[in-house]
Amino acid sequence: MNHGDNKMIAGSLYQRIASDIKKNILSGKYEVGTLIPTENELEKMYNVSKITVRNAVELLVSEGYLVKKSGIGTTVISNNLFNKLSKARSFSSIVDEHGDLTKKILQIKLVSPKGTPFEESGKQQVLYIKRLYSLDDKPFIIFEHYLPNVAIQNELKDLRHKSLYKILQESGQEVASFKDEFKAVNLKDDDKELLGKSDTLALNRVRRGFDRFGNLVEYSLAMYDTDKFPYEIEYEV
Repeated sequence: MNHGDNKMIAGSLYQRIASDIKKNILSGKYEVGTLIPTENELEKMYNVSKITVRNAVELLVSEGYLVKKSGIGTTVISNNLFNKLSKARSFSSIVDEHGDLTKKILQIKLVSPKGTPFEESGKQQVLYIKRLYSLDDKPFIIFEHYLPNVAIQNELKDLRHKSLYKILQESGQEVASFKDEFKAVNLKDDDKELLGKSDTLALNRVRRGFDRFGNLVEYSLAMYDTDKFPYEIEYEV
């Protein structure tokens, strides 16, 4: 076996380990905001060298799932299936390098499709989730998510710790593509108060997620206080 073969095997090995760690992130075994096992622990778990572990972790860092912080460890910052759809580095991974990004559920409930983007899809209720993201304990982003055709097997409170895309996946749906729209808007009074802004101007993002047949399976609204941190996109060329 030549050196090229060794390199190929090493490369595929770290990719397989990265894939396994990612699977644990998406399944909720490694939750957002928690540390994954240390390099030494991963070496023992997978019986591989330190460089192989580091390459696997760096791959997941580049995909926006993990962030490494000196003296702390490697933290899960996303369990978002969208990470695998684009070579654009996730915004959350960029923000997390500049401070502590946390989130909490404000509301989670089933609503009538009337008045939602899924009004014409039938009588089935739509899952509505409202979340608040904070940067260094200061309100930063308001998210509102609408998910149709979601088979709720558990109590709504049990969904609080699952990502949107894990909920969709468990309902037999998967996002194959998405479309983002951005515009400047004036906040409603309650959202202005929630973000703690003195003015009303915010960046609004509308995200539509589609399955492989072109059906709308996710509709999300986000309001960003870009005075606290600008919206950045980094692309791999």
